[in-house]
Amino acid sequence: MSFEMGKTRNRRHTQGLTHFEVKPADGQHRKWFRGEHRKFAPDLARLTPADAVRRWVLDGWVPEEPMIDRNTRVTAFGSCFADHISSWLGGRNYRVSREDEAAQDTYVVRIGEGMVNTFVIRQQFEWAWENKVYDEPLWHGYKAEDFGYDPEVQRATKELFDTTDVFILTLGLSEVWYDEVTGGVFWRTIPRDVYDPERHKFRVSTVEENRDNIEAIYALIRKRRPEAKVIFTLSPVPLAASFRDVSCISANSVSKAVLRVAVDEFMRANRDAGHAWYWPSYEIIMDVFDAPFDNDRRHLNRTVLDFVMMQFEEVWCVNEGDRANLAEQWVKAQAATQKLPLKLMPAVQNRNTRALERTARILEDDADVKLGAARKKLLEEILEEWQREDEATKSAAE
Repeated sequence: MSFEMGKTRNRRHTQGLTHFEVKPADGQHRKWFRGEHRKFAPDLARLTPADAVRRWVLDGWVPEEPMIDRNTRVTAFGSCFADHISSWLGGRNYRVSREDEAAQDTYVVRIGEGMVNTFVIRQQFEWAWENKVYDEPLWHGYKAEDFGYDPEVQRATKELFDTTDVFILTLGLSEVWYDEVTGGVFWRTIPRDVYDPERHKFRVSTVEENRDNIEAIYALIRKRRPEAKVIFTLSPVPLAASFRDVSCISANSVSKAVLRVAVDEFMRANRDAGHAWYWPSYEIIMDVFDAPFDNDRRHLNRTVLDFVMMQFEEVWCVNEGDRANLAEQWVKAQAATQKLPLKLMPAVQNRNTRALERTARILEDDADVKLGAARKKLLEEILEEWQREDEATKSAAE
C-alpha cells in the first residue's frame, strides 16, 4: 500500500485555527528537519528571569568579550537613541564624544540625535574623510537654521572620527526629503521659506538604498579606522508624523521595517569580520515590554530605558566593579510596564524585603501556574542576593 493510500487525516484545533495532521497508517509521525540553528520563540514564563533578554533577544549578537573600557573613545550619533547611549556611558565615566571639549562644535555632537536617516549619516563620513561638499544647503538645525559646510567643523569632525574606537550609529527612519535636481537628502525637511514644490520632494527610501548607505559608511570606517568597531542600532522611537497619505502608525511600521531589513542584510554579509555589530535595542523595547513608552507614545519610560542602557553596558563594557544591579532594574522595568505589580518599583528601590516576600506569595497563585512560578522565582532570587549582600556586609564589619 502506498503512503498516500495508507495515511489518515486527523483534524486538530489550536487557538481557533484548524490544522490537518498527516500520519502513516502505522501511527508513526514523520518529523520535520528544523535546520542547524533553530531558535524558538519564548513564552511569557521564559521571558521572566533576569537573564531573559540576554538569552532570548541578544542571542547571536553578543561579542565574545566586552570591547569598551574607560579609555575607549565612543562616538554615537544618528537618532535620539544614540544620544541616550552617549548620556548613559558619559554618566558612567566612559569616554564619549559628547563629553569631549574638542568635539563640541562637530555636528555629530551638536545635532547628533537629529541625523535620523542613513543618507545624512553617510554624508558626515564622506564630508569629514572624503572632503565631499554639496551644491545646496542640506543641513539645518532645530530652528531651520542653515548649518553649512564650515571647514573648521569639517576638520574637527575628521579629528573626531580619526580617533574614535567604537562608532554607535542609530538609524531612525527611512522617510526622506530630497532635492530632485541634485539628489541630495536633507537632515529633516526643508525650511518653509525656501521650499520649492518643483524641486523638493518626499519619498520612502528603499531597503537597497539604505543597505548601500550602510555598506558605504562601513567601508569608509574600515578604510580610515581599520581597527574600529561599528555598532548599528535601530531606534524604537516611532515617527512623530509621516508625510505619506496613510496613517502615521502604519507608515512607521514600514519605515522601521525598511531599516531593519537593510541592517540585517548588511549584517549577514559582514558580521563574521568581527568589526560590525548589531545591538537589538529595537527588539528589546518592542518585543519584550508591553507598554514601554510614556503617554505621548514618543518618549521611552525612563525605567525601561535605564534597563536597556544597563544591558548594553553589561554586554559591551569591561566590568570595572561598579555595575548597577541588572536584575533589580529588570524587575522595576517589568513593573513600570505592567508585567509585574507597580508596587514592586518602590519595594526594590528601597530594598523592602517584606514587600517582595508578600508579592512573591501572591504571584505564585497566578492562573498561569508556569508564569506565576517564574515570577515568584525571580523575586526570590533577588531576595537571596540581598541576603548574601547583607551577610557579606555584616562579616566585613566584624
